[in-house]
Amino acid sequence: MTPRRALITGVTGQDGSYLAELLLAKGYEVHGVVRRSSTETFERIAHLRARIRLHQADLLDQSSLVSALRAARPAEVYNLAAQSFVPTSWIQPSLTGEFTAIGVTRVLDAIRLIDPEIRFYQASSSEMFGKAREVPQNEATAFHPRSPYAVAKVYGHWITVNYRESYDLFAVSGILFNHESPRRGREFVTRKISEGVARIKLGLDDELLLGSLEAKRDWGYAPEYVDAMWRMLQQREPVDYVIGTGVQHTVQQCVDIAFRHVGLDPSDFVRVDPDLIRPAEVDLLLADATKARESLGWRAETNFEKLVGIMVEADLERQERSSGRRRGQGESR
Repeated sequence: MTPRRALITGVTGQDGSYLAELLLAKGYEVHGVVRRSSTETFERIAHLRARIRLHQADLLDQSSLVSALRAARPAEVYNLAAQSFVPTSWIQPSLTGEFTAIGVTRVLDAIRLIDPEIRFYQASSSEMFGKAREVPQNEATAFHPRSPYAVAKVYGHWITVNYRESYDLFAVSGILFNHESPRRGREFVTRKISEGVARIKLGLDDELLLGSLEAKRDWGYAPEYVDAMWRMLQQREPVDYVIGTGVQHTVQQCVDIAFRHVGLDPSDFVRVDPDLIRPAEVDLLLADATKARESLGWRAETNFEKLVGIMVEADLERQERSSGRRRGQGESR
């Protein structure tokens, strides 16, 4: 029996690597899209390289996407590629729009041209709710984006709806709230905290600089969220879903849990840097994932304290390997 094929853009990212693992475990033939660059950043998929096929393509280049689809001939496409770091979107707003907004159109149009039977998943974001008009947020909540990244994601979300309605594509968006893991990029606040705590515990640093400590988010565990993506493409009808835990925490709570995990007091090490505070902060995001629970049978299983502990332990192990330090040896305070 021929295995089902899937193509993942953004396969080298946090979600892409976990999704590739999930699909391989389900017997898929997995293809990934990677950009040509002077340095290869395949750290997250190094353990999978022998099991997946990579294709050079770019969301900025329509013809390369068409070529990747022709080569892979997938039944499912997961568009996880984007310029996804909010602060960078303020520095490079036009480029963010090209990747995160217009790039979605290029993928959808390539699917329409090559094989309109392909099922398409678009990675939408809770950042689209921005200055939220209601709490919690569900699939009917109005968008009020507060960054170039969020504005671009709104475009990507609505162009997916338009291609679904105009060309009868099976195209869905998952409105995913924050989801973290040891594979999270170091520029994101949860990973910045877990790595910073690990380095402080090992005596490698003595300070952790952060932006707003009062911002609230709904944080979940990334491997569980890619399962929701897969479930969306297995439904009879294409429907968009909000995915999240329904529980919110502040950045300060994340800090407290991380430092408590290693037996240190955050007040000795954490400093607020005004330069790290967003021009337009998003203060309150909280998911109502009722529809996902009822229709997909999906729910978040890993609580926040366990998630932070997983991340801190992973970064402690990384820092021990790279520095040669061990816990209890040269610790701060």
